Amino acid sequence: MTTQNYYEDVSVGDEIPALQKDPTTQQLVKYAGASGDYYQIHYDKTFAQSNNLPDVILHGALKNAFLGQLMTDFIGVEGKLKKLTVQYRAMDIPGTPVFAKGNITKKYVENGENILECDIRLETHEGKVTTPGTAKISLPSKN
Repeated sequence: MTTQNYYEDVSVGDEIPALQKDPTTQQLVKYAGASGDYYQIHYDKTFAQSNNLPDVILHGALKNAFLGQLMTDFIGVEGKLKKLTVQYRAMDIPGTPVFAKGNITKKYVENGENILECDIRLETHEGKVTTPGTAKISLPSKN
């Protein structure tokens, strides 16, 4: 069960609890079926390598989903994910853990909503950022 975070309890600079994902080739096959993205670079190692890739690679949209989960876990059931943007800057390989991370960069009230803006990112186990992004969320107030 996700803990509910409240606007009054967070500050600019706070880290969002990291989320570790351990993608597998099986997950890529399942994701291809769910998303309809059957491009061979996501499941055929020979094809991927013939296209100058080191191995099969994670779907960009799957990496986006990992960052979406980071934020929805953080906001809890009473929060709102208002905006999520990412950029695909490098590839991630199944069988290697990735870490969704983020921090709060702005905090303000807009049209009666408690808004937080966050920098988010997906990193390799070596700390290389492969998928930077931003999120705008709304958290409930304790009052």
